Amino acid sequence: MTAATERERFVVHLTVAADGLPAARLLARAIGRSLAFLPELVLGETTVSEEGVTDPQHQVFCDRRLGGRRRCVRRVDHQGGCTS
Repeated sequence: MTAATERERFVVHLTVAADGLPAARLLARAIGRSLAFLPELVLGETTVSEEGVTDPQHQVFCDRRLGGRRRCVRRVDHQGGCTS
């Protein structure tokens, strides 16, 4: 069990400006990867949605299980194999 799964879970909402959903996903991936050193961050569950609209939420990372506790960190619609 990791530090992120041993405790209560919360969602932190950060509002950003972007030129559409693809740009918002790109920015979310960049933010997530820059904070990936934090053990509390559940990177694979990162989503984006329009401001003021919580549904639908659009997944940012593939998050496919790769064995052990590793998960794919490539974009949700990537081509080719997964990587951790």
